[in-house]
Amino acid sequence: MESTATDSLFVAIQRDGFSVARGLFTPAEASQIRDAFMMQNAHGPIKGLSDIRKSYTPDDPLSFYPRMMHPHRHLDKPVGLVAMSFMLDDRIRRVLTEVMNEEPLAVQSMFYFKPPGSRGQDFHQDNFYLKVKPGTCVAAWLAVDDCDAENGGMMCVPETGDHEIVCPEQADTRVSFTTEHVPIPDGKRAVLPILRAGDVLFFNGSTIHGSGPNTSATRFRRSLIFHYVPRSTAELSHWYQAIDFTGDPVAVKVNESGGPCGTVSPAMGAPH
Repeated sequence: MESTATDSLFVAIQRDGFSVARGLFTPAEASQIRDAFMMQNAHGPIKGLSDIRKSYTPDDPLSFYPRMMHPHRHLDKPVGLVAMSFMLDDRIRRVLTEVMNEEPLAVQSMFYFKPPGSRGQDFHQDNFYLKVKPGTCVAAWLAVDDCDAENGGMMCVPETGDHEIVCPEQADTRVSFTTEHVPIPDGKRAVLPILRAGDVLFFNGSTIHGSGPNTSATRFRRSLIFHYVPRSTAELSHWYQAIDFTGDPVAVKVNESGGPCGTVSPAMGAPH
């Protein structure tokens, strides 16, 4: 379920739905990302960038450190330049080209601070939100800090990469800051890859994944996350805008369908 070579990483993603590219980025690059986002959030959330929610109470660590949505669209800010640079990095492009067997397009960036004491994000499937047709999306989850069980590392359920998108149940919001929960299929269990800063976890849009609370007293679990789709994508949810690896926009038809649950799927990370 992990690799440093794109050929075996491709095999792992086909088999398990996810894989880890160890050391794809250096610790120094992870520090560059960490410093940029911490400085940007030094005085708290930023309107139009941070996922500010009315449900966050003042004592919730996420009230000061909510995730940042689509930072690559904010090129007037330092984090915008950093997010765009890493999102279109050729090391990611090479992996994705091997995994997708075609040119990838970038459609989303997110930054999670996940400070000590904060809730996790319940199990879910990304293509419930992105609504890619045909096929699915692929996430590149870049660990900005070392990630393990204590600080709420990302868990994935092996052999769910070919599962259909299912309608989520209600999550337990005492431990999850989002409201969607996808049950783990019978006979399967989630695994938690131990990541070092600079490692990248790749997984496709059907893979069931999520994280628990950060139970550490002192450690953040920061991550910079990107989503990509194949160049052949015919439809995509209107929350996302495709660009190629030169930064040029690519027109993709909006998926107007209601999704698998008969309703419009919420945006991944849209304030609600």
